[in-house]
Amino acid sequence: RNGDGRAVLRSSVREYLCSEAMYYLGIPTSRAVSLVVSDDDVWRDQFYNGNIKKERGAIVLRLAKSWFRIGSLEILAHSGELHLQRRLLDFIIQEHFPSIAMNNSNRYLEFFSTVVSETANLIALWMAVGFAHGVCNTDNFSLLSITIDYGPFGFMDSYDPNFVPNTSDDERRYKIGNQANVGLFNLNKLLQALKPLLDPRQKQLASQILEGYGEHYHSRFTELFKAKLGLLGENEDDNYLIAFLLKVSLLC
Repeated sequence: RNGDGRAVLRSSVREYLCSEAMYYLGIPTSRAVSLVVSDDDVWRDQFYNGNIKKERGAIVLRLAKSWFRIGSLEILAHSGELHLQRRLLDFIIQEHFPSIAMNNSNRYLEFFSTVVSETANLIALWMAVGFAHGVCNTDNFSLLSITIDYGPFGFMDSYDPNFVPNTSDDERRYKIGNQANVGLFNLNKLLQALKPLLDPRQKQLASQILEGYGEHYHSRFTELFKAKLGLLGENEDDNYLIAFLLKVSLLC
């Protein structure tokens, strides 16, 4: 498709339905407001078999509380625009993180801590319903930890940690079983972007916060799967049972 940025009607309908499904499954997401069919013809190889066909183009209008992503801060840090980065970060905190006081000298640290825990929660929710995002780069990871992009996503029909919905992901970087690791990678990119705004003590604390990401994710993942299985209370064998059942599902 040569990166033409266009969508066809069938994929747009799919995108519309998926974001509504995610919303009603209780997963933070942007919402589809409208779907408009375009008069432009779009040429696509639907099954990637060399059979290119003309299809109707379409546009989905989406709404979210914010479209700021990890990449929004990353690009400013990369270009050295620290004054603009600080202004943008303060705006994001003031508008979308009301629990963080603007006169708090540790506000960027608290912001980072919130994004780390909420990102872990979001990916655990994805995993609980078998949702594979498909393109988990820093430009598709919301600072508000909502699902903002619906491109080559997919739901597993049966459990397979190597499931990849994106046919162009030859390296399987964004396979469903790697989503939590990619989340950690992206959060580390966010930390690198924030470091110029942190003092030495805050940098150390931020690194410790990031180290806790895995525990946040594992705890939420376990909580969600225990609820799916109807497991009550705490039992040291719960994690074993979850892992065992997933392995059985893989072999079936």
